[in-house]
Amino acid sequence: MFLSRPALTLKWVILIITTMANCSPPEEPVRCSTNLTNCTITNSYGAFPDRSICLAAEVAYPSSEEDLVSVVANGTQANRKMRVATRYSHSIPKLVCPEGNDGLIISTENLNRIIEIDKGSRLITVDSGVTLRQLINEAAKSGLALPYTPYWWGLTIGGMLGTGAHGSTLWGKGSAIHDYVVRMRIVTPGRPEEGYAKVQTLEENGESNGDMNAAKVSLGVLGVISQVTLRLQPLFKRSITLVTQNDTDLSDQAATFGRQHEFADITWFPSQKRVVYRIDDRVSSNLSGNGLSDHPGFRAVPSLVLRILRFTEEDQEARGDVAGKCSGGRLTTNTLIKAANGLTNDGIIFKGYPVVGYQNRLQASGGCIKGPQDAQLTACSWDPRVKGLFFHQTTFSIVLSKAKDFIQDVQKLVSIAPRSLCGIDLYNGILMRYVTGSNAYLGKQEDSLDFDITYYRSKDPKNPRLFEDVLEEIEQMAVFKYGGLPHWGKNRNVAFQGVIKKYVKGREFLKVKQKFDSLGLFSSEWTDQILGLKGGLSLVKDGCALEGLCVCSLDIHCAPQKGYLCRPGKVFEDARVCTLIS
Repeated sequence: MFLSRPALTLKWVILIITTMANCSPPEEPVRCSTNLTNCTITNSYGAFPDRSICLAAEVAYPSSEEDLVSVVANGTQANRKMRVATRYSHSIPKLVCPEGNDGLIISTENLNRIIEIDKGSRLITVDSGVTLRQLINEAAKSGLALPYTPYWWGLTIGGMLGTGAHGSTLWGKGSAIHDYVVRMRIVTPGRPEEGYAKVQTLEENGESNGDMNAAKVSLGVLGVISQVTLRLQPLFKRSITLVTQNDTDLSDQAATFGRQHEFADITWFPSQKRVVYRIDDRVSSNLSGNGLSDHPGFRAVPSLVLRILRFTEEDQEARGDVAGKCSGGRLTTNTLIKAANGLTNDGIIFKGYPVVGYQNRLQASGGCIKGPQDAQLTACSWDPRVKGLFFHQTTFSIVLSKAKDFIQDVQKLVSIAPRSLCGIDLYNGILMRYVTGSNAYLGKQEDSLDFDITYYRSKDPKNPRLFEDVLEEIEQMAVFKYGGLPHWGKNRNVAFQGVIKKYVKGREFLKVKQKFDSLGLFSSEWTDQILGLKGGLSLVKDGCALEGLCVCSLDIHCAPQKGYLCRPGKVFEDARVCTLIS
């Protein structure tokens, strides 16, 4: 018996908010045909923005700093290109790919020790391959906490520093992990008399403070981070209440809400004209509560359900079933709001707001990476092995002074095409997080609002999605009209066009890069392109605009055979987007 689409969506929603006991963790991103040679490297989604296959001659798994020095020395002596991979390879762009097919991948999977916790000084020193989950748990055992973090457990310390990962706050030092680094050890290529590799120790406010500001957000082009020391705080409790309202005054609220609550964020559903405000503050540890955050999007999901969900969305796209997408989006949103987005008061059930609990139980989650292998009966929702969700992700930060106008422009787009953003509701809308300005050369330039949008991606790169033009216009509006900075670990090629020119200290970063790695062994074609050292970031070919590989200038960059032609934007008229012409 076949279920209707609303019934299928409801079935998925019920299952996805139910905690699964086991899960097949994501597979290794590096695969080799001959022991540790003849390798390919991918990300956790199984596809880079251009869908290319990245090759490497060899992979190394150092388990200590001494091993790491040896690996880098051998690579330098052989004049080999090198790039660093993490256990879960969560970045969407090709940051992990070495240039050519003779490169070396250095995996930090075995660099996973908690080296020292200094309770008196509130410092923790870890290997760069330590995951956020490990860090949170070990710090809590010593009564300490990292105050602001991303929401996903599966990131590593080195990976977060490489891409500028952050949580949400405008308070204190801000939400970026790199702004809590006080010391870092990084292994870089060396001269022959140095043994072809050297360990550089960088300290906050030390003699090499400029080098530290470059290394805190490095894109992996300076060398391999070996160890990191972070400043922590005493473990504390938070109180969380999610409030749903209409989005009429969102543009005004967005500019002030982040200063009213320490851990504030906003989830926006533009086609529903709804917004969920996260009222989230630090409270006394004497306040009762043992709340837990277990976000549904990060839980293990039955593989069969993931395949049904993907089939349903592909069917809606193929038939142009906009009403079905909007209905499914509303149902998904309503269910997740009622389930408090995975918050529980005691780790088992949600009984009502506020949810009070310790920081280590509320700041991040990621249940789908911690279970044993279960023959892929369950998986992370994006695991490519089970043919589940497959999506684009566009994430950018707009300075607070411009965020109001950007939000209003998006609302104008929705007023022209009211159902155009229903599809993102299936991926939990637009997540808006607050980020403070940083002294990191490639960090945020000033206090900003980060917009994180996840949306359907076709398995066929030349197949446009419903309302293709609207999300393209939002993307171009953000990065070109409002000067938005792309998240280094997310986004498609378009978002990185001309990006290095937006950084006041961009030239200073390049000077440190030259100083640390004068031969460019840790650089690749991709990193040279986004740092403005090489052209070719825009891959102009038939259908390139559909994948965000170019901004269309000709109809063939869209899908003219399917009625999608290159046209100006509806609100941002300087945009060039693939529009369905009836």
